[in-house]
Amino acid sequence: MWRDLVSEALAAMLARPQRTALTALGTLVGIATLVTVSGVASTAGAQILNRFDELAATTVTVVPTESAESQATANLIPWDAPERLQRLNGVVAAGTLTPIPLSTASIRATIVNDPLAPTAIDAHLVAASPGLYRAVRGQLVAGRFFDAGHDQRGDAVAVVGRNVAAQLQLGDLRLQPAVFVDDRPYTVIGVLDSVERAPSLLSSVIIPDRIARDVYGITAPESVIIETAVGAAGLIRAQAPIALAPQQPEALTAVQPPEPAATRARISDDVRVLFLVLGAVSLVIGGVGIASTTLVSVIERTGEIGLRRSLGATRRHIAALFVVESGLTGLLGAIVGASTGVLLTVAIAATQRWTPVLDGWLPPAAAGIGALIGVLAGLYPAWRAAHIEPIAALRAQN
Repeated sequence: MWRDLVSEALAAMLARPQRTALTALGTLVGIATLVTVSGVASTAGAQILNRFDELAATTVTVVPTESAESQATANLIPWDAPERLQRLNGVVAAGTLTPIPLSTASIRATIVNDPLAPTAIDAHLVAASPGLYRAVRGQLVAGRFFDAGHDQRGDAVAVVGRNVAAQLQLGDLRLQPAVFVDDRPYTVIGVLDSVERAPSLLSSVIIPDRIARDVYGITAPESVIIETAVGAAGLIRAQAPIALAPQQPEALTAVQPPEPAATRARISDDVRVLFLVLGAVSLVIGGVGIASTTLVSVIERTGEIGLRRSLGATRRHIAALFVVESGLTGLLGAIVGASTGVLLTVAIAATQRWTPVLDGWLPPAAAGIGALIGVLAGLYPAWRAAHIEPIAALRAQN
């Protein structure tokens, strides 16, 4: 019986190929959207998680050890800490970072109290070594970062974050604009656009260590940020205190950022919600398309239904015929849609140079969902067809 139903349903579909294609188009679009959204969201989520994992796995920060009285012991981080750490196998870059406390918000772009000029802003002042730029994976939107020559000479130069540059309305760096910190000028030579490991630097004014020592009396760096090769963070974490303070390594602590488990869970949940909402909307649209087209087909085939009933077909046979036909239509659209979604996911990932991530069960499951949507969409038209009386159908045909 089922073989006969499938063959008759296929014959009815092939008799109207254009209508069948248009009917399956709604399911095709819905399934393609479902698979594409799921694949792209999973791929993007995996890229974000890989970025977090890579940063966590290649970052080590050295700070003074906290004493039992919750106060830092004597800071033994040397000024040549980056040079010492570069000798360790597995260190990619290293740089010192020292916040400088300011009593008031006294960072401004001009020393003149001009009411039309930006007022003093509440920004951070930090001292850094030249290697910090690479260690925190900074990117410049303009200019350059200061180098070892600026540091050794004690040049009054600064690199500012993009937030500071926007607040102070700094112009073209070729005009050598300056920022004033406590009425002391620093020539701006660069503007940071992004920082992966220390985002607070985007709201900071960064000056070289040497001039910070001369002006503010800093005796030692507050911390050292280290970028390691993948897999070397554990080794560098053990070796860094010894390399920086061989006589008293316990006075320094090397730490790694914790694994972003909470962020990982949030991203997975967001992907899941996006998958369900967009997929449900798309499939509802496809199901409505199948239902409406099948219902129109029932009306057009009233004579055929009456003839089948007069030849002995029961209501159950008529209903099963239309349910199978709509189910096959949904399955056809779902197969093509799932294939299209996989291809779109791979194409989008390739354009972004990502590794495509797609659950292996999703394409066959999507095909099954399409068939189920087709069956559900055909229930009401099948019920309508099954309740058409043979004599009424034949009279309507005449």
